[in-house]
Amino acid sequence: MSRIVYVNGSFLPEEEAKVSVFDRGFLFADGVYEVTTVLGGKLIDFDGHAARLERSLGELEMESPVSRAELLDIHRELVARNDLAEGLIYLQVTRGAADRDFAFPEGAMPTVVLFTQAVPVIDRPSALNGIKVISIPDLRWGRRDIKTVQLLYPSMGKMAAKKAGADDAWMVEDGFVTEGTSNNAWIVKDGKLITRHLGTEILHGITRAAVLRLAEEAQMTVEERPFTLAEARAADEAFVTSASAFVTPVVEIDGQPLGEGRPGPLARRLREIYIDDSRAKAI
Repeated sequence: MSRIVYVNGSFLPEEEAKVSVFDRGFLFADGVYEVTTVLGGKLIDFDGHAARLERSLGELEMESPVSRAELLDIHRELVARNDLAEGLIYLQVTRGAADRDFAFPEGAMPTVVLFTQAVPVIDRPSALNGIKVISIPDLRWGRRDIKTVQLLYPSMGKMAAKKAGADDAWMVEDGFVTEGTSNNAWIVKDGKLITRHLGTEILHGITRAAVLRLAEEAQMTVEERPFTLAEARAADEAFVTSASAFVTPVVEIDGQPLGEGRPGPLARRLREIYIDDSRAKAI
């Protein structure tokens, strides 16, 4: 049975879902997106994702096409119609369809698309074994704090990692790690958690924010600052955070094992804490 997806107010079988060839998301990557995790049929960190969506839309001078309450209803309806127990809900909002012009159109109706993906998020081999990353130069545009659909360079980074026998890539700018292709980057040194501070250089990760809060509650020491690639290679542990990966250990950078070459204790502990907290607060 095909999935039921949401397009501009209608729930449809995926085969019947259509978007205009003049949609600005297709022509200009003029759109934003969010990915919300589903566990036990409930949504993880929904309010955080909804708030970031509103911020991204505002930064691009786009009106929010639905209220937060309506958005929650749509998410829950998709979970129910697709009988989704564990997986992801992808949401994309574009400026809408209009004749091709670099200038923003007036009066265009935003395009809203949501669909589900039934994928394991708890029992992933990457969580047990950790992932290997390579470093690549960060060649993206400067407003990485806006969660736009401009994902070609991160996609190229993922492919470069696969060709190198790794799982992902960490992007580097002026000698400092910015973030992964679809996640925030962390290192651990002498029991201290280090992750880049917020700014336009990185995405303001919802899972990142949750992990910072949980680390503080667990009385772990945290530094929000840039760290160099050399620091990362010399770290005791490393991990990434994202809505789909939660907390996933990094065990190798550019072919060099970190620590003992296996997931470290702080990364494992933070993953456990995050999952427990997420289950308790899911809606």
